Amino acid sequence: MKYFNLASVQASRVAQGCMRIGGMTASQIDTLIKTDLECGINFFDHADIYGGGVCEEKFGAFLAENPAYRDQMLIQTKCGIKPGSYDFSKDYIRSCVEKSLRRLNVDYVDFLLLHRPDTLCEPEEVAEVFDQLYHEGKVRHFGVSNHNPMQIALLNKYLGEDNPVLINQLQFSLTNTTMIDSGLNVNMENGAAVNRDDSVLDYCRLHDITIQPWSPFQYGFFEGCFIDNPKFPKLNEVLRSVAARYNVTPTGMAIAWILRHPAKMQPIIGSVNIDRIRQIAAASDVTITHDEWYELYRSTGKTLP
Repeated sequence: MKYFNLASVQASRVAQGCMRIGGMTASQIDTLIKTDLECGINFFDHADIYGGGVCEEKFGAFLAENPAYRDQMLIQTKCGIKPGSYDFSKDYIRSCVEKSLRRLNVDYVDFLLLHRPDTLCEPEEVAEVFDQLYHEGKVRHFGVSNHNPMQIALLNKYLGEDNPVLINQLQFSLTNTTMIDSGLNVNMENGAAVNRDDSVLDYCRLHDITIQPWSPFQYGFFEGCFIDNPKFPKLNEVLRSVAARYNVTPTGMAIAWILRHPAKMQPIIGSVNIDRIRQIAAASDVTITHDEWYELYRSTGKTLP
């Protein structure tokens, strides 16, 4: 497993997403987390809405039984989503953090992300509560999820140098490539040239914000996995071919493709399958070539101008 410097800590290039652990037994979660750590994955992503809080509770139960593992982990959680709305008010953010800390059975989280943009956000309030949480030792670093560049810039105007946005979690996979399509189709009159996210990829690179791709194996918006899916015959053919060159699996190669991008993204894998986790960890050390990256990109049906 490769690591990179994220907010002055060494984070694994691949993060484990904990959205699916709510239905798992304590024994299964024990095996999952220990396998992650054995494979070198030290970053764990949560959100207060995952399983209605159950996912954080079950992770916290693991830490209650295995407190020594906390120092080996970087724990991230997200907040701001309410039924039917989003809420970045300082009281709501504080309430969410306090509840997450209790459920996770920790004194602090390494990263706190605002889950989806709140159009009623008052950035001064966000800055105030972030500053309080930081100085109380409850949150060490901050970020956002699904935000565009101007939303981040507005927050950073008030967050200042002490607690800037360091992470932006965005959907990205071989089949969900809007972040890069428009950059490859500059000055073209086609659908791929439409800039749908205000150049968020370039903005994050310019401002040293780590992009965390979510759903790296999904197509559409949670429509299903593209690995071994008959809807994507050419993609899977090329995935198998390139993966075989490096003695890894197509699942692992889908992650190696993301990791090859120079933005140094940190995909959130979200897999609870032990074999797949090991496949992904093995492929995280693979660096595919320039041509192989584009070969895989074109295999999804994308064309280059």
